[in-house]
Amino acid sequence: MNTDCSEWMDYVKRNLEGVILSFEEALHLFELPLPVVGGIADEIRKRRCGELVTFVIDRNISYTNRCISRCKFCAFYAKSEEECYVLQHDEILRKVEETVHAGGTQILIQGGLNPEIGIEWFEDLFSTIKRKFPGVQLHSLSPPEIDFLARHEGLSVRETLARLMESGLDSLPGGGAEILCDRVRKVISPDKVSADGWLDVMETAHGMGMKTTATMMFGHVERNEDIVEHLFRIRDLQTKTGGFTAFIPWTFQPKHTELYEIIKEPVAVTRYLQVLAISRIILHSIRNIQASWLTQDFEVDQLALFFGANDFGGTILEENVVTAAGKEYRPAKVEEIKKAVESVGRPVAQRNTRYEIV
Repeated sequence: MNTDCSEWMDYVKRNLEGVILSFEEALHLFELPLPVVGGIADEIRKRRCGELVTFVIDRNISYTNRCISRCKFCAFYAKSEEECYVLQHDEILRKVEETVHAGGTQILIQGGLNPEIGIEWFEDLFSTIKRKFPGVQLHSLSPPEIDFLARHEGLSVRETLARLMESGLDSLPGGGAEILCDRVRKVISPDKVSADGWLDVMETAHGMGMKTTATMMFGHVERNEDIVEHLFRIRDLQTKTGGFTAFIPWTFQPKHTELYEIIKEPVAVTRYLQVLAISRIILHSIRNIQASWLTQDFEVDQLALFFGANDFGGTILEENVVTAAGKEYRPAKVEEIKKAVESVGRPVAQRNTRYEIV
């Protein structure tokens, strides 16, 4: 198929009109030259989102590193009992206070699947955070954590979410999605919730009025077909519920993981930009596509703004999971994000978890 102007604009038109691509049409996007697929995604971004680029001031707090899942792609979980930790509530509150003083609005609290931590631990923590810092938005606990907590407590997912929402949980991050294909999950995370289970948690949350984000971690054992399957499953749930505020694709970091023996390096920048652009083209019903400077660095994030992304991510005042896999990291300053975005000719504004400008 030739990638002439009419075909190029056809992809744009179909996205804007909400026309669903077939599996074969979506898979064909991987065959297009990178500038072409990037141009299609950028045109869609312009028409859907305009020129404004957003970011959030946030912090990722890893409350425990004990995890019975022990996924093969993860370098964060404790390898021995001596390495295990659970943060005390006072320590978490101190971290939240630091974030608030830095102008932060979003707190992401995630950790391992730790059978020693019950739902009351989270209820006490969330209610205390909300009482002390009412302006903070708790964007916390991934679907695998919700699923594990529900089974551990003998509750349904709905009952678990209801109790956590009552105590202050605002939204769920999209962690634990990896690739929503059980063929892949059996290789990289066989003891974690299934693809259907991840989607069930998200659909339940959306049905209760909670907004969430969706993610995809790629660059390991997945094929192009698996990426398309993942994107289609996200797209179909969004069509049904409208509950996803954003989609964030990010690349696997192999160092210190069990997969390092077969995957020595993260995928190339060109592969990241390709998948980012294809995500924008396929996910017609999700407005916000977030770039990932944490795994790609600032210079690539700037490029991502021309491959479909309209959000620069967060300042991430703390991060422990990706850095455990050997990725160099330091928190981003607001001034750095603004300068990076403005240097490529785009306006920039701070947002909150709900993508409202603050």
